[in-house]
Formats: sequence, C-alpha cells, structure tokens
Amino acid sequence: MFTYIELLKPRLSATVVFSSLAGYFLASGAIDVALLLRLLIGGVALVGASNGLNQVYEVDIDSVMDRTKNRPLPTKRISVTSAFIFSLVLGLIGIGFLATINFRCAFFGALSSLIYVAGYTPLKTSTPISGFIGAFPGATPFMLGWVAVTNQFSLETGILFAIQFLWQFPHFWSIAWVRYEDYKRANIQLLPSGFQDHKSAFQIVFYTFWLLPISISPILLKYFQINSKLDLSIFGALLIFCIGCGFLYYSLQLLKTKNSLDAKKLLVCSLVYLPLIQVIYIIDKYI
Repeated sequence: MFTYIELLKPRLSATVVFSSLAGYFLASGAIDVALLLRLLIGGVALVGASNGLNQVYEVDIDSVMDRTKNRPLPTKRISVTSAFIFSLVLGLIGIGFLATINFRCAFFGALSSLIYVAGYTPLKTSTPISGFIGAFPGATPFMLGWVAVTNQFSLETGILFAIQFLWQFPHFWSIAWVRYEDYKRANIQLLPSGFQDHKSAFQIVFYTFWLLPISISPILLKYFQINSKLDLSIFGALLIFCIGCGFLYYSLQLLKTKNSLDAKKLLVCSLVYLPLIQVIYIIDKYI
C-alpha cells in the first residue's frame, strides 16, 4: 500500500492541498468541518491521481533520470496497468467529492487535472511552452479553496490564481536549472530558452518581479477604491513585500552568476516563499 502512496507524490500533493486549504480559510468566515473534509479528500485524491497518471505517461522518461529512476513504475514495484486504473479511479473519486461541494469546484479541479495530464505532461519533451501551460493547473489550488466556500469565480480568485501562477516560474525553472543535465538526458525542455543562459535567467527575474505587486494587490486595490473581500493590512502587505524582495534578490543573483548554486538557493527560497505568504494572509485575516 505504501508503494501506491508513493505513486501519488505525497510531498507535492501536500503542497497543493495546503494551497487549497489556505484559499478556504481566506474565504471562510466560520469553519465548516464537513466542507473542509470534502475539500481535503477531493483535493488529495485528484492531485494524487494527476501525479499517478503523469508517471504512467512518463515511465520511460523517469527510468533514465537520477531524480525519478527509483519511483514505483521504473522499478516495476507497480505495473503500468495497475497504476493507470488506480489513478483513474482515484481521480473520479476526487471529482466526486469536489462535486458535492459545488459544480465550479469540481469543474476547475477536473480541468486543471486534464490540462496537467493531457497538456503539460506530453509537451515537456517537445517545447519549453509546456512550463507556461503547466502553470495553469498548478495555480488552481489556491483559488479552489475560495471557490469551494463562495461558489464564485471573482476578483479574489483571480488574485489568488495570479500569485501561485507567477510563483511557479521561478520555482520550477530553478528546479530545471539545478537538474539541467538530468532533464537533458530525458529530453525534457522546461527552461524558457532550453539552456542555462541569460534569457532563461531573465525570464525568472521577470516573473519574480511581478509577484511583488500582485502579492500585495488587495491593499493596492483600496487606493483605487475597488472593493475586494480579500483583505490585507498595511503591516501584512509590508511583510509580504519584504519577503518578495528577498525572493527577487535571489533571482537577480542567478541572473548575475548563472550558476547552479544560486539556482539552488532560489529553489529553497521558492519553497519557503509561497506557504509563508499564504500563512501571513491567513494570520492577517484572523488577527
């Protein structure tokens, strides 16, 4: 059974589910335990299914990469057929749980999974645009928690989506930079230029820079007299902005040096950045 859990990429799934829970707490005025459990179970099942189907498609690719060669399918601890059936059933269960919350929640969940499996996954070996396509399903969880509560696609969901959408580029491109030789063996093209060069580093800086205004946009909207239910105090905005400046600093360092050590530092920073600002948003709301 542990092998099937490994198939679901638990660490990645946990990150995705945390984002959806963050969106839920930002939208909710009171905790609905039944709804929260359905969101949690549906999210875990659907994300796990997407990860499983991704590995079914990439079994040959995973077998040649150091990072992935010990996964259940390359090591034949699970057959491809068993993994496919398990992931498909799990995905249907996930959509079913999300559908009990509301239609929009199930629709966006299913759509993100479809884009990830049928769009991003097969394009990884043919074009760097795959990273842009993959950013769409990757950005869905944060807004999905909000949609679960409100049953609306609104300005607030757009902001939450944009934050996680922009964050993914420095995050996944720093991984691609660090793992460049490994990805090259599998013919995976994720860096925007396809190489560890100035163009790729500049793109990382570009998307990281735009995280700064987007991440504090709720407070900026106040000055334009635009109403938003996603609130942020001045102190919270300053804290998030400072954290964003630190993130930008590491991306600029990569632009300057273009070495893997700075890419690794940026990767670590990205892993801290997203959950940290999500926690700040939540604390800022309830305190």
